[in-house]
Amino acid sequence: MEIEAVMGDITQEQVDAIVNAANSSLLGGGGVDGAIHRAAGPELLAACRPLGGCSAGQAKPTPGFRLPARWVIHTVGPVWHGGGGGEAHLLASCYRRSLEVADELGVQRVAFPAISTGIYGYPKEAAARVAVSTLRETPTRVKLARLVAFSPDQLSLYQDLLTVR
Repeated sequence: MEIEAVMGDITQEQVDAIVNAANSSLLGGGGVDGAIHRAAGPELLAACRPLGGCSAGQAKPTPGFRLPARWVIHTVGPVWHGGGGGEAHLLASCYRRSLEVADELGVQRVAFPAISTGIYGYPKEAAARVAVSTLRETPTRVKLARLVAFSPDQLSLYQDLLTVR
């Protein structure tokens, strides 16, 4: 699988699926989650209601509705509590489970936000390391994983990690 990093708005990504850094209710929120719900339209909320929420480290799909992406893969990242509470394991599970769901959907290209680095407080550099290493290590039929940065600093973190093998 090719892994690339870009700076942009995940709601505008021209891929088969985007990953939503959701909260456990899956009913919308702030940050990436709120932006995706706004861009997808009210149909996304209606599709999320019967899913019954989602646990940290897990992932569930819905259609993308008004988004350019056909699918939204909702995953719930861990809240940062200093790193001793299994946060890295849960964050890696978000990326792994999202790829597994993408495989089930037949997705070839998927875009990821920086999961857990907003209100959940995961340190950006540590989260980027988990993202890149997990994407590199997870067997998948996905052809392209795009890491979508919202800031130049985040993009630089991804680019630095992607140049190191």
